[in-house]
Amino acid sequence: MELKSIIAKNIIHLRQIAGMTQSELAEKLNYSDKAVSKWERGESLPDIAVLKNISLLFGVSLDWLTEEEHESFSAAVEDVEAKQKRKHTNRVAVTSMSILLVWLIATAVFVILQAVPAITRLHWLSFVYAAPVSAIVWLVFNSTWFNVRRNYPIVSLLMWTLIAALYINLHLCGITIRQLFLIGIPGQIIIIMWSALRFRKKK
Repeated sequence: MELKSIIAKNIIHLRQIAGMTQSELAEKLNYSDKAVSKWERGESLPDIAVLKNISLLFGVSLDWLTEEEHESFSAAVEDVEAKQKRKHTNRVAVTSMSILLVWLIATAVFVILQAVPAITRLHWLSFVYAAPVSAIVWLVFNSTWFNVRRNYPIVSLLMWTLIAALYINLHLCGITIRQLFLIGIPGQIIIIMWSALRFRKKK
């Protein structure tokens, strides 16, 4: 069998095992779904750098991608599937622990500030600040490990929590500006328009 067809077959198997669509695989490799479609039809061959990225993504060797027959394909499939699940589970755990760490620090600050008479009334502000910081942490990890399309609602959450924190701070200073939340309206429209953009990917 021609090398293009062998690699095409193996990419299809790996993608299906991971439960990915062609578009999702293309997004992870920063290529267009048309390019992935051509690879899987055996019409073109990914360059060596892309093949390396595919092998790292699915936890197989470069040799595995170029082999027509695998001694134990079912075992390889199970191994790839297990690696994908373990990697995803670990990433979710690290992200969750990082966000919880933000709230742990906020709670520690809350407890410590209670012992300071001059600012006892303000100790609960630690939780107000924890909300946008959590959104920032979530945004960083999601951009690195997960579906970047989820960044848009996270950015929305970050914007509204920042506005709310600013409003609360001003209110405590005796300045009440409810119109501050109007800033979020054009901001939200910009985020929605941004999410509708389609950035050019490699063909």
